[in-house]
Amino acid sequence: MGLATAFVASEVFKDAAAAQAKSLGTTPSAVLIPHPIQDRTDEEISALADSALDEIVSALTQ
Repeated sequence: MGLATAFVASEVFKDAAAAQAKSLGTTPSAVLIPHPIQDRTDEEISALADSALDEIVSALTQ
């Protein structure tokens, strides 16, 4: 469809995300964030998102 795509995953899921993308016939850019995320506070999650924002934008615009 010509749409820019990227996925964001915690780094421990890198291989699983790549396998899923391959099975779907796509090769999106990957932005990996530190693992784990489930025990983080809202402030910590916001900080992770802020720190990944430039990389996400770059992945979608390259």
